[in-house]
Amino acid sequence: NLSGTSPDPRNFPDFDDNLRQALRQETELFFESIMREDRSLMDLLNANYTCVNERLAKHYGIPNVYGSQFRRVTFDKGDVRGGLLGQGSILAVTSYADRTSVVIRGKWILTNILGTPPPPPPPNVPPLKDQNSGKVLSMRERMAGHRANPACMGCHKLMDPIGFSLENYDAVGRYRTNEGGNPIDATGNLPDGVEFKGQPGLKAALSSHPEMFVTTTTEKLLTY
Repeated sequence: NLSGTSPDPRNFPDFDDNLRQALRQETELFFESIMREDRSLMDLLNANYTCVNERLAKHYGIPNVYGSQFRRVTFDKGDVRGGLLGQGSILAVTSYADRTSVVIRGKWILTNILGTPPPPPPPNVPPLKDQNSGKVLSMRERMAGHRANPACMGCHKLMDPIGFSLENYDAVGRYRTNEGGNPIDATGNLPDGVEFKGQPGLKAALSSHPEMFVTTTTEKLLTY
């Protein structure tokens, strides 16, 4: 779906088609390496490496990568990259044009990794309100309105806590530590109550249920 992803040029002026193609190629090369090297399926979540060229390395803030050729780079333990959940392709297609979406990201993980998709939203759900002219609200504060609606609460309490753990990544996958001048609270939890912080914590929590990810992936491969 990257071809149909169009980040707002006012918010993300550096995003162009070269970056779009690099994001796609990163994920393709990463997946190919796991297949060809006969690696564990769990490496889709936990691999400590990815493939980048200079354009993508600059986007991620990875130093000492030059030229248009893709090459493998290895990350330290606990790095903010590594695995599908640190790749800009996944983070971009689970965002809106002008901002991230904890709902889309949470739903994507529930559906594609845990195999427990949430029910469809009720009709006539109001959109998330734009920022007002006063205090700049964090995404967590803005989403509180949806969770306060009894018709929305059931689904949002499943999706939002997972999506919040990826809020350190903006809508094009760049890493950030604050939003609107306020520190990002990237704490979250799975539906079973397991708590964690940030993408490394989310990966560790998901990896504690390997049978769910393996079963979900196997079902999707068989369907394919």
